[in-house]
Amino acid sequence: MSLDQALNLLYNIGAILVMLMIFMSLFRALAGPTAADRVAAISIIGTKTLVIITLIARIYGQEYFLDIAMVYALMSFITTIGVAKYMEKGALD
Repeated sequence: MSLDQALNLLYNIGAILVMLMIFMSLFRALAGPTAADRVAAISIIGTKTLVIITLIARIYGQEYFLDIAMVYALMSFITTIGVAKYMEKGALD
């Protein structure tokens, strides 16, 4: 087994493990006792999705996926800030 094949295998295993962690975070988002738990779980899901997109970019050698990952990270961050502000004040004003 060459080094490239070993790295691709490790990237694939890492992506599968991150997907399993996303499902565990999804359980926390659905069963969280407070709204803050749900917001934190959704933020974690966004971060782990970003990691998966980056791993896909590395596995397939498509660098434009990194641009997509950066845009996704920005959208996830803005959404988290918006939901936190709504939870604090009750409005987005």
